[in-house]
Amino acid sequence: MIKTVRIGIIGSGGIAHAHVSQYKKLPDVEIVAVADVVPGKAQQFIDSLSLENAQPFEDHRKLLELDLDGVSICTPNVSHHLTTVDALRAGKQVLLEKPMSVTLSEAVDMVQAARESGSMLTIGFQPRYDPNMKLVQDIVQSGKLGKVYYVETGGGRRRGMPGGTFIRKDLAGAGAMADIGCYSLDMALNAMGYPRPLTVSAYTSNHFGTNPLYHKEADRFQVEDFGVAMVRFENDLVLQFKISWAMHMDSLGSTLFLGTDAGLKVEPFGTGNWSGVWDGKVGSMTMFHDFMGQQTSTPVPVIEHSKELFFEKVRDFVDAVREGLPAPIPGEQILIQQAIIDGVLRSAELKREVSIELPY
Repeated sequence: MIKTVRIGIIGSGGIAHAHVSQYKKLPDVEIVAVADVVPGKAQQFIDSLSLENAQPFEDHRKLLELDLDGVSICTPNVSHHLTTVDALRAGKQVLLEKPMSVTLSEAVDMVQAARESGSMLTIGFQPRYDPNMKLVQDIVQSGKLGKVYYVETGGGRRRGMPGGTFIRKDLAGAGAMADIGCYSLDMALNAMGYPRPLTVSAYTSNHFGTNPLYHKEADRFQVEDFGVAMVRFENDLVLQFKISWAMHMDSLGSTLFLGTDAGLKVEPFGTGNWSGVWDGKVGSMTMFHDFMGQQTSTPVPVIEHSKELFFEKVRDFVDAVREGLPAPIPGEQILIQQAIIDGVLRSAELKREVSIELPY
């Protein structure tokens, strides 16, 4: 067992601050290096967070030459593939921020690199650590719903468009689908055991992001701010997936699991422009079923907790590194949702249904 876990940080943007703040709460964890391609930025990051023993690098490959136990990869989306593959091949355990990649082929490369190197690749989906997300999974997989044949998931912010690197296609690769849509997909797919997708038919648009009335960076907005898709899976299962950064509506609705014996309705948590997505807590849950020949509904008590989900994610990674455990959220799983997002973008561009080809 490793006594002190030595961690490197690749990418020093906003999300890297969140990683470091959680690592600092853990005993026997040391941040020993930070890499960022922008000259001087790694050192600024080190100074701002008082990481006295950390070395700065402009080239992540130099950082990977150090004696490290693991790395957090916090770069823009388009850099996830290169930095992750390099880290895995260098024998480092990897905690990668979502989304996993920009394309399906990149995700396949990353999973293959983990398999070949024997290193761990885990993807950062902190909502998994909400006990209510586990409760949703337990209900769906318990058989109480019967055969689940239709799932509806997604989320919508009335106004909640980011800027900067999030809206540049050359850095983010995709918009709302990759940013917050990946959370909705993980919630539904994880509850169903990550079934194998077959086809997707999708539509995307960016009417709000490219309009200066709604976004101050409209002239630089290059990705989608809305998308909807119908995904077919094996075992005669379909999923409706919808996501929005901005819209003239208060909500895109609940997450629904329709089964032959019962249905489960899950409401998102919170109100306001930036709520309505599955990046954190659960609002309420209800089972719809028949009892003694009568239609009825049963509230599912929401588990109250004080867990810091981001901390739970980082701690789980550190524990896996320290104890040699499997990846908490393995790349092989998230490759499936990456295949769906890839299919959504292809389908929207081609304006027709497309097939999803998975290598594993």
